[in-house]
Amino acid sequence: MYDYLWLIPFFPLVGSIINGLFGKKIKNEAVIGGFATAMIGLSFVVSASCFFSLLNDPVKVHEQVLGSWMSVGHLQVEWGFLLDPLSALMIMVVTGVGTLIHLYSIGYMHGEEGFYRFFSYLNLFCFCMLMLVLGNNALVMFIGWEGVGLCSYLLIGYYFHKKSAGDAAKKAFVVNRVGDFGFLVGLGILFWTLGSHGVWTVKFTEIAANAHLLGAGSTVVTIVTLCFFLGATGKSAQIPLYTWLPDAMEGPTPVSALIHAATMVTAGVYMIGRMNILFAMSPTTMLIVAMVGAATAIFAASIGFAQNDIKRVLAYSTVSQLGFMFLAMGVGAFTAGIFHLMTHAFFKACLFLGSGSVIHGMHHGLHHAHSHDDPQDMRNMGGLSKKMKITYWTFLISTIAIAGIPPLAGFFSKDEILWWSFASTRGHWLLWLTATAAAMMTAFYMFRLVSMTFWGECRANPKAKDHIPESPWTITLPLIILAGLAALGGFVGVPALLGGSNHLATFLNPVFGHAQETFNLSAHGSHATEYGLMFFSVVVASIGIGIALYMYNKNPDLPGKFVARFPGLHRAVFNKWYVDEIYDALFVNPTKKLGTFLWKGFDVKLVDGVVNGVAATVEACARGMRYTQSGLIASYAMTMVIGVFVIIAYYVFK
Repeated sequence: MYDYLWLIPFFPLVGSIINGLFGKKIKNEAVIGGFATAMIGLSFVVSASCFFSLLNDPVKVHEQVLGSWMSVGHLQVEWGFLLDPLSALMIMVVTGVGTLIHLYSIGYMHGEEGFYRFFSYLNLFCFCMLMLVLGNNALVMFIGWEGVGLCSYLLIGYYFHKKSAGDAAKKAFVVNRVGDFGFLVGLGILFWTLGSHGVWTVKFTEIAANAHLLGAGSTVVTIVTLCFFLGATGKSAQIPLYTWLPDAMEGPTPVSALIHAATMVTAGVYMIGRMNILFAMSPTTMLIVAMVGAATAIFAASIGFAQNDIKRVLAYSTVSQLGFMFLAMGVGAFTAGIFHLMTHAFFKACLFLGSGSVIHGMHHGLHHAHSHDDPQDMRNMGGLSKKMKITYWTFLISTIAIAGIPPLAGFFSKDEILWWSFASTRGHWLLWLTATAAAMMTAFYMFRLVSMTFWGECRANPKAKDHIPESPWTITLPLIILAGLAALGGFVGVPALLGGSNHLATFLNPVFGHAQETFNLSAHGSHATEYGLMFFSVVVASIGIGIALYMYNKNPDLPGKFVARFPGLHRAVFNKWYVDEIYDALFVNPTKKLGTFLWKGFDVKLVDGVVNGVAATVEACARGMRYTQSGLIASYAMTMVIGVFVIIAYYVFK
């Protein structure tokens, strides 16, 4: 089965090419959407076959080399794929969730101009993500890494006639290039440093086998891993490069689900997991990763408190949950980080697609009422649990999961991260406290969202209230499947403390076990302590839920009173702590001014001035010399006579 690895990225690539070239002529939405969904579906079938084959295979690492890519000096790069437990899990998530998002998109994007273009981009996005997670070396990974950046630009800016969408696409593209620069610098330093020891390679298996040559705790390994981490902060939207992700909401809702749940934003977490041995060798880098992750988790959660756009709340939720994943990686809980990546893909995809279902229904109702209210503003919603029952129940299940309430998936993965942040050899109680506070804030803003959207009285335009329908089956079926995964997906990682055997940790041990054993990355503590922390996390989440219900259900006037009492605090949170404005003042505007100066002051005045000056001088000389070419024979004869006299005079007087 491993010989067919190449088919996994190949199918969505074919789908992208066919729809891109012929979709405009086909015009049939069912054919276009069905074909694109079938291609990623076939990719899922092959992925599942490889995954289950690997489960029963005593050999957990398999490579498939398709051919040589480049050979420049010491750099020898192959087109190759790597299947191990980490990449096997990732391809299941990408293709599985991706297939559901494609199916959902058939109903959601119905009637949109450029329908074929959307599905071409969507297939291409999946192809690039699969190249990223399957590549057996860092350069093949980088092709996918850059590819998802390009596709995010295309998909976020899908509604290119809207200035806000175009600006958001450019922002995502530029911010990610900052991180990508760090990735390339780190890879270059790693390649030349290993090369100085006679090992010229960019293959992951060879890097892991020869990582000891860099020296544990050395300056070079810290620099290399910090550069890689910079790349990860760009792709996975961590402080300070997180600002592009909330603006990515300008794209269609399926794009938000694909980017935020199963693909692009998890690339940074995956890359750290793939390079786990290098990161484990640098305690300094791991501490920075953990601190940035914890800070991002609580910072983004605070912004979610005051947002009214349903998708924007979920966007900041994604940034916050990615912070939990980075915290896990920083304290050595690599398995816990990947576990949360998986469970997050389930419940966050369901939440985003559920929000799209709500927007779909609101848009239909508001359109019928000829209202221009924003269909994404939660202040125009309420009471939708009675009108959109499937959407409501699937959304509620996923909300309970992300809040960390047992026995849903989010509880198991988040609790493992909290335990490691407290008890790990590289953890600290401050990291645990920060993450616990972020977990309570998550429960609060998510149930605030549910309360404002589904409970209470409907606040929509009176004429729209009776015309808000449930979404079609192409939208609700993926919601049901994802809600089921959000409810049950955590049971693959039940810890021994609760009677489980943590099958996921056993499965991923061939990838992470060596680094964890070599550098003693483990969590130590009594069962009583672990039970206590687990109980406390549930209590904290319950408190967050209780506060949200009290403020938005029992006393719906209370939020308004709070805003009136603390207007400055609310304004700061609502405006995202003015981070975008600060970035504009420090980086964007000075860069624009520098560009304007280089254009008008340097290029136009200096460069063009020199070029135009030379041209003007030549023109003036030519204008003077053209009088010598009058075409009159008498003038030529006179010139010759004067010339003869000048020559004679020169020799006489010399």
